[in-house]
Amino acid sequence: MRKDDQHRASAEIARRAEAEIGRTGLKVNRLGLGGAPLAGLYQGVTDEAAAQVVDTYLGHGLGFFDTAPLYGSGVSETRLGTALSSRAHDRNRDRGRNAPARETFVLATKVGRLLVPDPARDQDVWSDDLPPVGPVFDYTYDGTLRSLEESLTRLGLDRVDILHIHDPDNHYEEAMEGSYRALVRLREEGVIRAVGVGMNQAKMLARFAAEGDFDCFLCAGRYTLVDHTALKRLLPLCEERIISIIIGGPYNSGILALGAVDGAKFDYRKAPPHIVEKVRRIEAICGRHETPLKAAALQFPLAHPAVAAVIPGARSPEEVDENVRMYEVEIPEDFWSELREEGLIPEDAPTPD
Repeated sequence: MRKDDQHRASAEIARRAEAEIGRTGLKVNRLGLGGAPLAGLYQGVTDEAAAQVVDTYLGHGLGFFDTAPLYGSGVSETRLGTALSSRAHDRNRDRGRNAPARETFVLATKVGRLLVPDPARDQDVWSDDLPPVGPVFDYTYDGTLRSLEESLTRLGLDRVDILHIHDPDNHYEEAMEGSYRALVRLREEGVIRAVGVGMNQAKMLARFAAEGDFDCFLCAGRYTLVDHTALKRLLPLCEERIISIIIGGPYNSGILALGAVDGAKFDYRKAPPHIVEKVRRIEAICGRHETPLKAAALQFPLAHPAVAAVIPGARSPEEVDENVRMYEVEIPEDFWSELREEGLIPEDAPTPD
């Protein structure tokens, strides 16, 4: 199949594969694009490569993007906004406007961290060529509004669709009293479409679900092929309250993409032995059923009715193309049955049809 034909086929699948965020009426592609790798997560990425990633993803007829100020100290937002602006122009450009055609994509970003100058900043998991600025936590009402304003400046846009409170692990009360109130006001005024929280844990997300009026949560790494933490409490609660779950980190920082290889990462660090062994057992079943590990990793969380989308990242066009292929792979029912029989996925975990 020629590349143009492949993209047309992918676009047709993409149009069918959408999910609503909560009760908002906002629909997103079930296969999104996570923006952290665009800013050099684990290894550097050039402006040109980031633009090619966005262009390739859009070329598949897809358009659900997730980013954050934290990702590369604003670089992810800047690169994503530049790439979108250069490829999709407003339908009213003949009237002198030159803005992205916002009906062609859905964009989520986050609040809770402001960026300040920090020449000595430890880049941690980010590449060394990023700006000398660092994040500071700020979940106040005013800080949240300022965060959105700064994000829009970096993105070069006049609005975003979804705003998540980012990583309030040690700031629950402040986040509810400050950021949450600000986001609810922005939603009421029509500035944003959906209010969410993005975290690498499930327990506090369940508390937010019980005590607030949220449309969606970005749950990173806690409902994947090897980590089912969110299944017991968070996912049933969100299904009951019609809060959509967006799954970040479906490859669990790499081990579900690369497999059980030396140095594979899980949850942003070297994978512990019990995770490596579990992935090795899953790989053996993948081999028996001729199923790519990455395909199983992408498709497994989407089977739960509370899950609206998965948002794997990519740092090259080839990785985008592969994610789309893995999303479309037909996985035999016997594969999921064997995983269940071997105790590798829970008995009550839904699996793809």
